[in-house]
Amino acid sequence: MGERRFSRQRERIYQAVRASQVHPTAQMVYEELRAQMPRLSLGTVYRNLHLLAEEGLLVELDGPVARFDAQLRPHTHLRCMRCGCVADAEMAYDGGLDIQAARDGWQVESHSLIFNGICPACGKESEHLKGA
Repeated sequence: MGERRFSRQRERIYQAVRASQVHPTAQMVYEELRAQMPRLSLGTVYRNLHLLAEEGLLVELDGPVARFDAQLRPHTHLRCMRCGCVADAEMAYDGGLDIQAARDGWQVESHSLIFNGICPACGKESEHLKGA
């Protein structure tokens, strides 16, 4: 993380997101760290996640509940409309979309693409309920 000096709390929050594969919410980060850091508050987690995103060290994904991603390379996501989980889509980023979108004087630098659907776990749960 370069020459920047972070507080111990901010460093642990950042590392929790980096280690996660689930694009955690602030609540998820808080739940993971509170046993190790009893003085940590949910407000501190929110504040630090937003600061880390403003500094370009994390990406904040919009949605019903904000989720955070430490993977900074452009990539696509999948979001479950039932449980809200977010996963990386295993597909190439299409920079050609940026070119197509650059019309009427726009200078497009990147795009964010999220596919919404039903995750495998929720799909299996639905199938199980249909069979019951």
